[in-house]
Amino acid sequence: MSQITLKQLKDIPLFECIEDKTLNLIRVSVIIKKLKKSQILFAERQSMSVIYIVLEGKVTMYRLSERGQKRVVYILNKGEIINEVNLDECTSSINCEGFEESEIISIATEDLLKIMKQDFKLTEVMLCSMSKKIRRLYRQIKNTVPTRMDKRVAAKLWKLSKDYGVEIQEGILIDVKISITYLADMLGSSRETVSRAVKELEIMGMVKIENRKFIVNREKLNEYFKSV
Repeated sequence: MSQITLKQLKDIPLFECIEDKTLNLIRVSVIIKKLKKSQILFAERQSMSVIYIVLEGKVTMYRLSERGQKRVVYILNKGEIINEVNLDECTSSINCEGFEESEIISIATEDLLKIMKQDFKLTEVMLCSMSKKIRRLYRQIKNTVPTRMDKRVAAKLWKLSKDYGVEIQEGILIDVKISITYLADMLGSSRETVSRAVKELEIMGMVKIENRKFIVNREKLNEYFKSV
């Protein structure tokens, strides 16, 4: 673990509008923690008195079903707050692990609340982060309505291409390694079911996989999952 610099905080898009005076208060209160791929940061029902932010890398937020099946709720990127919901210091209602090698900054909830009282702009940042997550949850709830799996996969790949897409000659490369198993975890389904759906989309020319990454046709995916 190590301390963070003012420059590192300024490089986080989340803090673009925050004054240096406030950033310095944050800087002396936070600690940097390294997180390995698949390493647990915190678990469901764990007592929480710390707020985490992704400094580098990505983390996975997920829940487990009664059968122990993983359901991925979010992949959070650099600069995103991980658990602002725990400002109330209640136990965690979700699990968090490293999606890849990452660096996480942590700050005691008590310290963060004191700084928020001094700078309302920081409070707005926290509220906007919560609002963004709530909207994403609304979309996920909408997608739980019974729908053919191939259309659910098409919708998820379209969203991933929006978040991580890079334009190449063959289409849009989803520039993050998402395995079929991980995609199934995101959809709360079995690997076999999702694999069949992906093959159907491949046959229709919407998707192909190269070097463990998806290349998609965003327009075709969009038209397909929105069609009746």
